Amino acid sequence: MRTRVRGWRWRRNPLRRRADVVEAWTVLVVTVLLCVAAPLVGVFAGLHAHDRARALAAVQRAERHEVRAVVVDDPAERPAAPQGDRRVHRAQIRWTEPGKGVRTEWAQVPAGARAGEPVSVWFDSRGRSVAPPPGEVAVWQHAVTIGLCAAGGTAVAVYLGRLIERRIALRHRLAEWEREWERTGPRWTQPRM
Repeated sequence: MRTRVRGWRWRRNPLRRRADVVEAWTVLVVTVLLCVAAPLVGVFAGLHAHDRARALAAVQRAERHEVRAVVVDDPAERPAAPQGDRRVHRAQIRWTEPGKGVRTEWAQVPAGARAGEPVSVWFDSRGRSVAPPPGEVAVWQHAVTIGLCAAGGTAVAVYLGRLIERRIALRHRLAEWEREWERTGPRWTQPRM
């Protein structure tokens, strides 16, 4: 004789307990949250991060300007400073600015730059050497990273909630079994005559 087990927690039967029904509903809710809610949270967080990063990049592009300059001294002896994922050196550069003539400044140049080489340098509105504004690829990388972290964080929170619920459900199930054993145990443990 073969019995059907699928969906046994949903059907009415004398062996089904309240804890079984709660666990079945919890599994359903957790599955929906993991398969639907977590990806949606990731998508919305990623899109929001993309909009903010794109706006920030636009502001930085408006505030900063690029200068094509020539390295005056050899920056190889100067210590390197990490800037994002690339290394830069401070070196003296020279360029011609329309209407103002030749200018010389200290700026951050790529680590491999040598004296006499042309380099692209970015300055802010106060004339300080700054990193270039992020491009579209960097904006998308930021958005995808934020989206994945938000989806992963949501999934971890749902999973931790499931673990807590399972622990509470186990405590209730053991208490329910204990009450039932108090009721039926004496019939099993009394000596038969």
